[in-house]
Amino acid sequence: MEIDVLLSFITASVLLTMMPGPDIVFVLMQSVSFGKKEGILTALGLVLGIIVHTTLVAFGVSAVIQQSSQLFVGIKIFGALYLCYLAYQVFRANSGIEINTMHSKRSGTLRLIGKGFIMNVLNPKVTLFFLAFFPGFLFSDTLSSVLQFYILGLLFMLQAMCIFTAVSLFAGKFSRFIKENQTLQTRIKWLQITVFLLMAFFLILN
Repeated sequence: MEIDVLLSFITASVLLTMMPGPDIVFVLMQSVSFGKKEGILTALGLVLGIIVHTTLVAFGVSAVIQQSSQLFVGIKIFGALYLCYLAYQVFRANSGIEINTMHSKRSGTLRLIGKGFIMNVLNPKVTLFFLAFFPGFLFSDTLSSVLQFYILGLLFMLQAMCIFTAVSLFAGKFSRFIKENQTLQTRIKWLQITVFLLMAFFLILN
């Protein structure tokens, strides 16, 4: 088991989760609008949705690994190209972060969890991203690839829940700081580009 690979995975996961994408902005929005509890419940739903994407990637990629090592290399090359594409998309996008706090009413506990879960599960880009991200971090020659993917998925879920919870607890300060700091938004944009490109490079070399 390569512990350094797991540490690299956790580091990359934390950096990616902290970047202002749709999920973290949605959690922030819910928290600012309705309170910490609503933000955390929404985050729980989003994180539970990761199980579905992990399962799709785990069994799909594992089947490919069993059939052909060349196909697996092909998946990694595709993943690297997709990560480069994501970097290009970030480069083209406006660095501003929109936080809309206008909502009509609160939702119940199960509805909030369900909203986050469905929002995550119905986003095919998440599965595509995991397909690009996870194969480069398989860390053991003895454990089955399916088990390794689930371990990676669990680690991703744990760090995401911790970060989303922190965002919910400090939502007011986060939203004001992000809105008022254009320089930070620009730096975040270039950090995203750098992380995506480094991940693509790591995926090709690993």
